[in-house]
Amino acid sequence: MDEKSCCRKKAVPRSEAERRRLIHRLNRMEGQIRGIRGMVENDVYCNDVLVQCSAVNAALRAFERELLASHVRSCVAEELRAGKDEVVDELVETLNKMMK
Repeated sequence: MDEKSCCRKKAVPRSEAERRRLIHRLNRMEGQIRGIRGMVENDVYCNDVLVQCSAVNAALRAFERELLASHVRSCVAEELRAGKDEVVDELVETLNKMMK
């Protein structure tokens, strides 16, 4: 298998721009979670907390979509070009886990 294959090593050399985008999304979600904790600590009205929870869930789904798209474009495509069709099974398994 190719030495650069992310699927073999289970590690991905991301570009600096992609790493920054992903970290930015994670930092934003981390801030939102801290905000929700503060809301609970300050006895904020339940509906307001739930709206913030929904925002975090939407942010997490956006993060997943971005990461999945990157994975398909790089790791999966690379493995398929190399004739490693088993990557499709791995992708299907991952999608099944994400859809639970």
